[in-house]
Amino acid sequence: MSYAKINAAILTIGDEILIGQVTDTNSAWLGQELSKAGIRVNFRISVGDDESHILDALDKASQYADIIITTGGLGPTKDDKTKQAFCTYFDTHLVENAEVLEWVTRIFRMRKLPMLESNKFQAMVPAACEVLFNRSGTAPGMLFKKEKKVYMSMPGVPFEMKTIFTEHVLPAIQSSFELPYILHRTIQTASIGESFLAEKIKQWESDLPEHIQLAYLPSVGLVRLRLSGYSNNQTQLEMEMNNCVAALYNIAGEYIFGEENDSLAEVTGKLLAANGYTLATAESCTGGYAAHLITSVPGSSAYYKGSIISYANEIKTAELNVTDEILRTNGAVSEQCVKQMAEAVSKKFNTTFGIATSGIAGPGGGTDEKPVGTVWIAVHTPTETIARKFNMGDSRERTIQRTALQALDMLRKELLKQ
Repeated sequence: MSYAKINAAILTIGDEILIGQVTDTNSAWLGQELSKAGIRVNFRISVGDDESHILDALDKASQYADIIITTGGLGPTKDDKTKQAFCTYFDTHLVENAEVLEWVTRIFRMRKLPMLESNKFQAMVPAACEVLFNRSGTAPGMLFKKEKKVYMSMPGVPFEMKTIFTEHVLPAIQSSFELPYILHRTIQTASIGESFLAEKIKQWESDLPEHIQLAYLPSVGLVRLRLSGYSNNQTQLEMEMNNCVAALYNIAGEYIFGEENDSLAEVTGKLLAANGYTLATAESCTGGYAAHLITSVPGSSAYYKGSIISYANEIKTAELNVTDEILRTNGAVSEQCVKQMAEAVSKKFNTTFGIATSGIAGPGGGTDEKPVGTVWIAVHTPTETIARKFNMGDSRERTIQRTALQALDMLRKELLKQ
């Protein structure tokens, strides 16, 4: 299926970005908006306030993209070099724009502030550009065309950049290019690592149509699969995408818990609520993180009753009836201990289900038999109590996060069986 491939490059300009003084949120936002319009960002770079570096970046960007967008470096101070760099790049010079000057003058008059020469400089723009009016600030945007490529420059202040992009840049792009229809689908998976998932679905991935592309987006305990399709035929693309997703469910459905922005806590909570089930948690190594995930979902009070954070062994014994014999013989990080915890917390709170976690988050406390990262998770159901052993790695933070997510996914799978 043929479609027009339109690529964009994003250049962020400013020393403050390179030294980490300012976080570049503009590029992320622009990437999302361009993608929605059917444009792929295939080049992104940040450069300092140096004209030669800006010129070099423009040259490089033009080799990869049809649309080159810059943000930053358009202020009234001497360190802002973008306008002069564009003058050099397009062999032009600065001229005063009457409309911009009148707008800047009005702003300073309304604010009852003196108009400095540096402020008047905002009205100086390259003669070869089309001015993109900035109703949210004093620095205008600029549009240039060269060899069938479009170059657009906007201020770095996020709310000003967003205004100019929405009102001027996007309409200019849509009028200059024939853009394809773009469709994204995101599939959420858990309980399987990225490399194992890739191996499991490698044939499916190889069979994807050329115009539907797959990206792996791993995070702690989860892997998102993003499918991006491009076509001039919206109906056909949607049908193909649905077929691809259906085939993926057939291969890896046991690991798929949701789509788009679904969270494990939300999905699990919906299963509990839909069946009138209730839940309680008993946490040791996760220290309440599982409870935090569960209660972060609005309406979780309908099915979640509470938690016991039994970090110390004496709390496991006093509150969850874990026997001294289990702790002496098997230890707190054991199948017997977490099963007792899950059963006891469910009984104590009179809930349908109970989950329990116990492990060695580290960095200390590990042994040859039970190294750092060893975790036991139990799920108590109306008919049985199951437990599984995991090794979550040697990072304390990741062990806590992975354990809580794994516990929720184990619960989800048991709920699907009921």
